[in-house]
Amino acid sequence: MTDPIADFLTRIRNAVKANHKVVEAPGSKIKQEITKILYEQGYILAYKFDTNEKGHPTIKIALKWDAATKTNAIKDLKRISRPGLRRYASVSEMPRVLNGLGIAILSTSKGIMTDAKARKENVGGEILCYVY
Repeated sequence: MTDPIADFLTRIRNAVKANHKVVEAPGSKIKQEITKILYEQGYILAYKFDTNEKGHPTIKIALKWDAATKTNAIKDLKRISRPGLRRYASVSEMPRVLNGLGIAILSTSKGIMTDAKARKENVGGEILCYVY
């Protein structure tokens, strides 16, 4: 697999479109940080970091659904920087997703964070994905 982050985002996107309640994916440190950001921003209901029978890390994510309208909190996940074309942004050219309604997740020298936190800490970095 050449892009495990894209695979992780695709698993979540497919689970949302198939109306699943829980999605399971292979884990890594960067995927765990992305999952924590999705939880802090209110896009997912809960998460659990675990290991499978072979000792490999896994991530279980409970998706957040609105019972009244039967819609998911995640409308779309879009991978921006990929192995074939890396996308970087400085603080001055940091993207605003849906004019501030969505978030961009960045990999900076101070760790994985949202675009708002990167602006606050005055750091730029690689734009991993957009979530809205």
